[in-house]
Amino acid sequence: VQLQASGGGLVQAGGSLRLSCRCSGITVSGNDMRWYRQAPGKQREWVALIRSGGATSYGDSVKGRVTISRDNVENTVYLQLNSLKPEDTGVYYCNTINKLKNIWGQGTLVTVSS
Repeated sequence: VQLQASGGGLVQAGGSLRLSCRCSGITVSGNDMRWYRQAPGKQREWVALIRSGGATSYGDSVKGRVTISRDNVENTVYLQLNSLKPEDTGVYYCNTINKLKNIWGQGTLVTVSS
């Protein structure tokens, strides 16, 4: 199983980014898929979840500014980040649990300048 995150970059406060997590070895439609982030010097924080059935949920710090979605054909999970703030800066990871194993992608860095 491999999760390959991409789409990070440098953006000004108020801007937007769309992160992608291309998956292999699993189907995104058959698994609960999550995004986490880790700011410098802080613990990893859960950001968003899309369940295999399609239901979504979000962390309080991003609710209303973030949308998680998936493309079953591309086998990719997306995270749309809007109204970005400097405190959204961090490495964003996609994650799933497969056969009782926690699977992490390599992360993609988002930097939001003020």
